[in-house]
Amino acid sequence: MALFHVMALDKPDALDLRLENRAAHLEWAKAAGDTVRMAGPLLADDGERFVGSVFLIEAESEEALKAFQAEDPYVKAGLFQTVDIRPFKLVISN
Repeated sequence: MALFHVMALDKPDALDLRLENRAAHLEWAKAAGDTVRMAGPLLADDGERFVGSVFLIEAESEEALKAFQAEDPYVKAGLFQTVDIRPFKLVISN
């Protein structure tokens, strides 16, 4: 298994779309168990507005990760403008 860092930035003015799908997104992430090692929203400079999401996901491959993420309600709703996927090596964890 490999770890991947995923940073997804919302489309401009997509707050309503994010909020409409937030409960389903959280349910999807929680149901994934250990696959989603860490996740949370990216915030604007004001520290309050949502502007994207960050995930640390464990998967067999980048292709498996993309198939997993395709089931995310945020992805299905078309929330993200960009998604950056990078292999990740966990060195420090509390």
